[in-house]
Amino acid sequence: MNAILIKNHISERGVIFMSWEQVYEQWVHEENLEENLKKQLNDLGEDPEKLEDAFYAPLEFGTAGMRGILGPGINRMNIYTVRQATEGLARFMDTQDEETKRRGVAIAYDSRHQSPEFAMEAAKTLAHHNIPSYVFESLRPTPELSFAVRHLKTFAGIMVTASHNPAAYNGYKVYGEDGGQMPPADADALTKYVREVSNPLKVEVLSDEEAKHSGLITIIGEEVDAAYLEEIKAVTIDRELVETMGKDLKLVYTPLHGTGKMLGERALKQAGFEQFVLVPEQAVADPDFTTVKSPNPEEHSAFEYAIRLGEKEGADLLIATDPDADRLGAAVRLPDGSYEVLTGNQIGALFAQYILEAHQSRGTLPENAAVLKSIVSSELPTAIAEHYGATMFNVLTGFKFIAEKIQQFEEDHSHTFMFGFEESYGYLVKPFVRDKDAIQALLLLAEVAAYYKKQGKTLYDGLQTIFETYGYFAEKTISVTMSGQEGSAKISALMEKFRKEAPTEFAGAKVIQTEDFKELTRTDREGNVEKLTTPPSDVLKYTLEENGWIAIRPSGTEPKIKFYIGVKGSSTEDAAEKVASYEAIIKKMTEE
Repeated sequence: MNAILIKNHISERGVIFMSWEQVYEQWVHEENLEENLKKQLNDLGEDPEKLEDAFYAPLEFGTAGMRGILGPGINRMNIYTVRQATEGLARFMDTQDEETKRRGVAIAYDSRHQSPEFAMEAAKTLAHHNIPSYVFESLRPTPELSFAVRHLKTFAGIMVTASHNPAAYNGYKVYGEDGGQMPPADADALTKYVREVSNPLKVEVLSDEEAKHSGLITIIGEEVDAAYLEEIKAVTIDRELVETMGKDLKLVYTPLHGTGKMLGERALKQAGFEQFVLVPEQAVADPDFTTVKSPNPEEHSAFEYAIRLGEKEGADLLIATDPDADRLGAAVRLPDGSYEVLTGNQIGALFAQYILEAHQSRGTLPENAAVLKSIVSSELPTAIAEHYGATMFNVLTGFKFIAEKIQQFEEDHSHTFMFGFEESYGYLVKPFVRDKDAIQALLLLAEVAAYYKKQGKTLYDGLQTIFETYGYFAEKTISVTMSGQEGSAKISALMEKFRKEAPTEFAGAKVIQTEDFKELTRTDREGNVEKLTTPPSDVLKYTLEENGWIAIRPSGTEPKIKFYIGVKGSSTEDAAEKVASYEAIIKKMTEE
């Protein structure tokens, strides 16, 4: 939490002077409490531990909005915490001039429990401030919300989603007028207003009846879909290739019960891919995500149904998108006919190689070409970018930082954006969206697979060629979950420990540089310090000998601390060995 947030947190607590028990009493005695929440609240009273967890602190509203378990309480997602967040946004908009305010807010939602209700609650809260909103008629993916903000020229956007979290969660993300998630300065300003709403139970909203006659809530749908699908045509680089190979490429796609189906299907058909099949059980929107443990394409288990169908169909490629269709995972066919799930970094390398090569061979690669990635993503795309004379920019984790850079390039014309990605399965090809876009990535990955198929190769073969050319890079992310009050204290203590007792080596590999993105310092092994220019973020990154690196950061959206490992080996086996030795060290460190 940055200084501004801490200050607000304290002042808010200072204003209320209330213990969690008192806040709970407030909720119990609230006459107009929603019936369903009332019932859940009664049940909670039986479990003191869970009760405290629901009320001990307000749900964190940070730069990525908020995300939490559904249920009653100030530390949960419910209509009251949604109203509180939206009231904060409305007060922020009240400080703007009338014309800006009238531009309104675009609102979309995913397939989770209560998502449509939360979207309407947000719209009714804005309407109470005389702010118009444009609400999608049914579920839509996050990238389409980002596009809608730009397309409708609204002042902001709200996306109701908990991304790839389990079924018990929902969340709320705010987007700025460029269609990207709000950068830190705007997010801090907004957070200040959200925190000033001291009692979420007392936020005023228009009634359903008033909202209906207010003329402030417009329902949107097909017009925005069609405009998005028009723009997505530009993602296809080699139309001829897709026209000829699209008929033969066998693709299995699963939207994992989320929002990707409609646009994904239409985008593939429009481009000319004819042989794709949807996983039927997972093509249905389902808030319980009944067929998967976790609707997260990062996890192998999310591909269980797709693999089964792929084997039956003899598919070249399996693709999964998460519930709000901003992340994409893929599994490729191995020589023995089985499927292997690729990492986010490997997909990023396949994209970077294909985009730069396809443009270079056509003579359409700009001299000032730029590729963007987060500081915890693989260095393999950096080697690829260098090979093609493109510049790699490293930004903090969070796609809003990639969006910020794109905005800067548009304004100062210093570089041309070619591609941006994060290792956590987020990709963007064309900047008409300013967040990660799994619909764009679905379309492009199908084209990359068609490119290799034309040569009688699979995506797996393509990846091996990349390794042979640039070196055997391998990465691994280790997430350690530390839940509840105790967990967050543990995470803070671990970060503190790494700062105070800076490691000089990992598994025998010496640390040659330490970057502390919170203190904004870069220190080499001689102790020379230079200043970093990024916004502050709680991340530590150690550069090691022989092209290895390790980064550590607490997750901004989940109760986890994440360790990232990157290595370069002389072969696949050598790289895997290096990763395993670093992993063992990290395991030891987190268990102590």
